[in-house]
Amino acid sequence: MNLPDLLSNPDVKKRICESLAEDLGPQAVDVTADALVPEGRPATAHLVARQTGVLAGASVAAEVFRQVDPSLKIEEGMTDGSPMEHGDVVLTLSGSARSILVGERTALNFIQRMSGVATLTRQYVEEANNPDVKLLDTRKTTPTLRAFEKYSVLCGGGNNHRMGLYDMAMLKDNHLAYWAENHDSGISGAVQAVRDRFPDRLVEVEVDTIEQLQEVLPAKPDWVLLDNMPPIVLRDCVKLCEGICKTEASGGVNLDTIREIAKTGVNAVSVGALTHSAPAADLALDWA
Repeated sequence: MNLPDLLSNPDVKKRICESLAEDLGPQAVDVTADALVPEGRPATAHLVARQTGVLAGASVAAEVFRQVDPSLKIEEGMTDGSPMEHGDVVLTLSGSARSILVGERTALNFIQRMSGVATLTRQYVEEANNPDVKLLDTRKTTPTLRAFEKYSVLCGGGNNHRMGLYDMAMLKDNHLAYWAENHDSGISGAVQAVRDRFPDRLVEVEVDTIEQLQEVLPAKPDWVLLDNMPPIVLRDCVKLCEGICKTEASGGVNLDTIREIAKTGVNAVSVGALTHSAPAADLALDWA
């Protein structure tokens, strides 16, 4: 699995720093560890999995401890995207016991959240059981943590949709309603307006009915989002789009419905639940 280098993103290291600052407060102190653990007292600890799933965030957890104390020795026993089983050792930490305690909760917050997203994503990929159909995430992410969560989707075998409002145009119902109230050129005119302003961006249009799709297709968008359509309608829409644009199914997608949706011939299925509803994975830090 070829994953991007998440830590090469300066915003990622900044978010980690901010998370530690949130936990340590204005005086940058862990009052419990400071009172109970002598400075410099050595210890070894393991960050371990307590459930089966897919690992994401090992490198982030390691970075948390590095930012707490660069002198800590950190051994990564597993890599992101790997299947994990109960008892697997993800990280081994050696050095100041106080520093390990300071970083423990922040590291776990990241790796539990990220592994939860990766694990749920893998469940959707396996349930879809169709390598020809991309599983996409959405912008329904935790504010300021999008890079972490979308990376976790990749760890689980999914694919990233647009990262934000800036890298791809998506004409949704409210955009189209506003356009219709102020212009006479219809959906095709809206597509052309985006292309005139941002010729290097892909354009996707959300449609709810076959009739709306037929209105859109003459504009030849790059993608159409087929929203909340049953499989029988999706199949008809896919046929209409052949040779014109790619198709994305969205809405009403869950682990019980994704296989039938993936069979309709759509190019992709997007699932907001990958990032907005993934339960945290169970990992913990234990003294060696």
